[in-house]
Amino acid sequence: MEWEIVIGLEIHVQLSTQSKLFSGASTRFGAAPNSQACAVDLAMPGTLPVPNEEAFRYAVMFGLAMNADIGKRSVFERKNYFYPDLPKGYQTTQLEQPIVGAGEVEIHLEDGSSKKVRLHHAHLEEDAGKSLHEDFHGMSGIDLNRAGTPLIEIVSEPDMRSAAEAVAYLKKIHSIVTYLGISDGDMSQGSLRCDANVSVRLKGEEKLGTRTELKNINSFRFVERAIKVEAERQIDILEDGGSIVQETRLYDADKNETRSMRSKEVANDYRYFPCPDLLPVVLTDNYVEQLRELLPELPDAKAERFQSEYSLSAYDADQLTQERASADYFETVCKSCGEPKLTANWITGELAALLNRQEISIQESPVSAQQLAGLIMRIKDNTISSKIAKQVFEAIAQGEGSADEVIEKRGLKQVSDTGAIEKMVEAVIAASSAQVDNYCKADESKRPKMMGYFVGQIMKASKGQANPQMINKILKDKLDALL
Repeated sequence: MEWEIVIGLEIHVQLSTQSKLFSGASTRFGAAPNSQACAVDLAMPGTLPVPNEEAFRYAVMFGLAMNADIGKRSVFERKNYFYPDLPKGYQTTQLEQPIVGAGEVEIHLEDGSSKKVRLHHAHLEEDAGKSLHEDFHGMSGIDLNRAGTPLIEIVSEPDMRSAAEAVAYLKKIHSIVTYLGISDGDMSQGSLRCDANVSVRLKGEEKLGTRTELKNINSFRFVERAIKVEAERQIDILEDGGSIVQETRLYDADKNETRSMRSKEVANDYRYFPCPDLLPVVLTDNYVEQLRELLPELPDAKAERFQSEYSLSAYDADQLTQERASADYFETVCKSCGEPKLTANWITGELAALLNRQEISIQESPVSAQQLAGLIMRIKDNTISSKIAKQVFEAIAQGEGSADEVIEKRGLKQVSDTGAIEKMVEAVIAASSAQVDNYCKADESKRPKMMGYFVGQIMKASKGQANPQMINKILKDKLDALL
């Protein structure tokens, strides 16, 4: 049987406001437990919520970036459930009239294809506190610093059909919110969290299968792995004649498996009703249009500009614009060296590999944009070869200074002296009589490939510093003269 995976994502994005959604308490990350929870966050009797206007601005900006309908009249409801880290016994959220309505976004896949993913809606809500288990023996601690932090919950339609599509969508949302500056998107700190709704059905069927919800996955890699393993679990059950239970499941990254947490609630379980402490929020057309004018250049527009302005391929432009920091880094390098294609190759190649090895972001890169530009300039003017440039790059990353300083200190300047290269070529030819004889006897079509041996020996003799273009020209002339 051939199965189809159906995926919808619910993405929770913490907004980068200075204070909480309904109180003046700070949202700064990393403070001592319960040091940033005021009377409103603690649900003390007699306290009343006061909406944070900045959170509304950020939510509207997100909606505009998604080409979504903006809810000119949005209403807050109480979502009732009991958890120790939710002192009020309910979460203030939006259900019937969210601030952002239907929209869509285009995602790009590794095979070069693209597809549209529809947005069902995005709503404002407050975050809950955090239960802490590690430091307590047989008990849990409660940190309410996070309680009341403003979130937008972004709910997609079930439009994704593979784990790769889900990751591409999640990355696109991450890119948009960070470009807008409404969130830092740091998944390790919980600024962006993802719930995945996963079901399977036989290909060709229209009816959706029973879904499970995978809660609070905090990395792109884990989202992909969790969806794959959950889909496989469901398929195994169905092929064995069983049925899927609608439930909430947890992904265990260490065991690469999903485990049941609880039966999946439906809307009636939460007893939603309009919050009596908060009036409906009404936005004017003028307010929305003012925010539209404040939108920065977004990833898709920037990628199109990179293709037209810098003559980059669609793939390179997409890779460089996924993160605003990467796009800014690229443009800084380009302005200094004037070599967009070479810059793109170095950023997506050597630099990306370095950042992956060290598990750091481009903002933390040990090679600054100015240092990479200096390195590319030395490749451009033939001071060093591309091969030597990799050594220089590693030295820069280790803190040895600029490209010029590394080249001078290590004596890596490329040999471009014709006389010196001729002597090396002649010495290698003289020491390679068998290879020369084979070259002379070979068909003309095979000779270019056979030159590789001689080039390798010459580069070895020059310690990699001879100009490759000059080697190839002089070597060919010398060998062809022997025919």
